[in-house]
Amino acid sequence: MSNSVALGSILAHHARQNPGRVAIVADGLAVRYDDLDARANRRARVLASQGVGQGDFVTVALPNGLDFYETVFALWKLGATPNIVAARLARPEMEAILDIVRPRLFIGEQPWPGIPSFSAEEGALAQASAEALPEVVAPHWKAMTSGGSTGRPKVIVDAMPSRWDPQEGFLGQRPGDVILNPGPLYHNAPFHCITMGLFVGATIVEMGRFDALRALELIEAHGVTWVTMVPTMMHRIWQLGPEVHARHALPSLRMMLHMAAPCPAWLKEAWIGWLGGERVWEYYGTTEGIGSTMISGSDWLAHRGSVGRVREGYELKILDDAGQERPVGEVGEVYFRPRGGPGSTYHYLGSAAKRIDEWETPGDLGSVDADGYLYLSDRRNDLIISGGANIYPAEVEAAIEAHPGVRTSAVIGLPDEEWGARVHAIVQPLEGVALDEAELRAFVDGRLTRYKQPRSIEFTVEPLRDEAGKVRRAALRDARLKDRAPAAKT
Repeated sequence: MSNSVALGSILAHHARQNPGRVAIVADGLAVRYDDLDARANRRARVLASQGVGQGDFVTVALPNGLDFYETVFALWKLGATPNIVAARLARPEMEAILDIVRPRLFIGEQPWPGIPSFSAEEGALAQASAEALPEVVAPHWKAMTSGGSTGRPKVIVDAMPSRWDPQEGFLGQRPGDVILNPGPLYHNAPFHCITMGLFVGATIVEMGRFDALRALELIEAHGVTWVTMVPTMMHRIWQLGPEVHARHALPSLRMMLHMAAPCPAWLKEAWIGWLGGERVWEYYGTTEGIGSTMISGSDWLAHRGSVGRVREGYELKILDDAGQERPVGEVGEVYFRPRGGPGSTYHYLGSAAKRIDEWETPGDLGSVDADGYLYLSDRRNDLIISGGANIYPAEVEAAIEAHPGVRTSAVIGLPDEEWGARVHAIVQPLEGVALDEAELRAFVDGRLTRYKQPRSIEFTVEPLRDEAGKVRRAALRDARLKDRAPAAKT
């Protein structure tokens, strides 16, 4: 990045380039780039007085809002690396993360006595100088936390130092865009995309908490040009109904990019029909940055079900358990190799990478066609083997969630004496909808072959997916194994 700017100076850069440009609309305020820079300078000085300096990890447990944005830019001004976690975590999970990271400071509501914590007081911030600080660069611009498929936390430390070219838009972003953030910033996809938007001088419209109708209203009110969503959000917007969709053509929106979880084909096709294939995009990648793919809606219609071809700078292979490359169209484990080789994009704290030579896997199963388009099947850890047949939970969930009365679902494998494992579906209906099991089974019967259909179904009012659209099937499975009823037979 020959034209890169230190992230601690990038707000001031955009303030000089576009005086008066709004950086963030949040908490009822429109904050310009120069104001956000001044706020971050004050906060950086207060953090420095607490001992934070270049190369330190600092755990940030703040909700979406101005305090969050000010804090991460303040840390970059000091050359520190933000380790982003949810504002409220169960103590065992938080303890495990802090034990791994050993941060210089914890920013947020103090989880328990004895943790060196910082809670910004307005008085201290107001007294601190807003003048620019000496420029320093963090060795790692972020350290995101992941529960992983097993639920054991790991920290993914990005190899990129805290510098960026302010003209280089990430995933189709452009300098001067207006970007809506509907997602929780403690997840990598929103954090990465939204901060990258600020790096190129975009205006961020921060929702705080997702609401389907409000998202459409904000896109139109602010002239939003770029947004990233997860399929859960897309589903909730689609359930607003055709009358609402007809009122909101979203003319300003250039790109809706979905990621982070599988998107049912029917839902994606519905969005393409609404917005057009040139505006609906999909991204598949990893927090580790080892590889990624991307596909437009128009291209998807010609390669239905694909997540695209590998992006420039990466290579892709499908390998079997012995490390041999699978033939075209055959399912195996997805492996990537970044241009810089293994370990060039990140390193773990609290975990180890799974590699074969220079190739590394995110743990997903998939296949490629003759044109190099990748088709995902599921997570290897979530694969259900029933009666010797491989069943991918995501495929079963997509069939269930096509039902108009279903909000979401999670499919897991439970032990079965006869089959080895049986397909068990946990279904969350829409609020106020009384789903009939027999009717749901008849609906799914027309969409799945017999052996893939759930052998048992339970209904729940509890959310199954988090705000990023992810479901921890291992935790759901473990909870049901603790007090398991005898396996059902058909």
